[in-house]
Amino acid sequence: MRADRLVAVLLLLQSRGRVTAAELAAELEVSVATARRDLEALSAAGIPVYPQPGRGGGWSLVGGARTDLSGLSAAEAQALFLLVGPAAAVSGEVKTALRKLVRALPSTFRADAEAAADATMIDPTRWGARDRHRPETVDVLQAAVVRRRRVRLVYTDSARERSERLVDPWGLVDKDDIWYLIAGTDRGQRTFRVDRIVRAEPADEPAARPDGFALDAAWRQVVGEVEQRRSRTWATVLLAARFVPILRDHFGRHCHAAGELGDGRVRVRVAAPTPLDIARTLAGWGAMIEVTEPPSVRAELARIGAELTGRYRDPESTGAAPERDCR
Repeated sequence: MRADRLVAVLLLLQSRGRVTAAELAAELEVSVATARRDLEALSAAGIPVYPQPGRGGGWSLVGGARTDLSGLSAAEAQALFLLVGPAAAVSGEVKTALRKLVRALPSTFRADAEAAADATMIDPTRWGARDRHRPETVDVLQAAVVRRRRVRLVYTDSARERSERLVDPWGLVDKDDIWYLIAGTDRGQRTFRVDRIVRAEPADEPAARPDGFALDAAWRQVVGEVEQRRSRTWATVLLAARFVPILRDHFGRHCHAAGELGDGRVRVRVAAPTPLDIARTLAGWGAMIEVTEPPSVRAELARIGAELTGRYRDPESTGAAPERDCR
């Protein structure tokens, strides 16, 4: 995982003082290009890592060789922990590395570094379509989480209704490039899609945060509630085994292979909120798939098929004249 390497790169720089991209690649068993990208990522994040050209050059951590992180400023430490912290949600090794880094930090800004590490987490399983654009609002919200400041949001909900909210930001989640903010409101904990936030302005007020709040636990609760709503209807589908990855891409975590048949097909279980949602997704597959149950999904597919047949029937085969729009 890249975050593991970034931590390893920083520790190697501290222990050796200066390394080349080739030496780093050999040490970490990655390509020279990957090692160079990791060094550039640390530098771009604000960590004082700089290249030195020429014979005897390489990459070094400004301040010389060190065995701890006491040479980093508060802002630099926050930048590092914001960079590698999200991976701690999915990697035990990163959690261990971050604990070691925290112990090496000066006590004066250790709390801020810990807050930065806990400000964001990653959930790699997607919901619906992907959006590779990282909203600029993420940086504003991330800073508010770390500094424990309230934020005034202008938010557009799923019904396209716009409202203004004053929230206590508790953490951010990157769910396969779609960002979510978990925050406290006057109505309790709420989850906001960051790409629906029209404007986010830090308020000059301290944010309240529940004692013992853990971002990963809060997110598991959110996921559980959403998954329950998204999987109210299940259907059994038969299709060729080679198409299962495509079907899984459509339904995400709501797609489970349930056994192979003797004719080269696979039995798959898929889920969505309603029978119509499943039928709409499967209708384009035509005869490539067979839905065996439930009857409600089969009925929706039959209805959709009849509508398409009625709309696109060849007029010559029925003797009917084609409809014309005379407006």
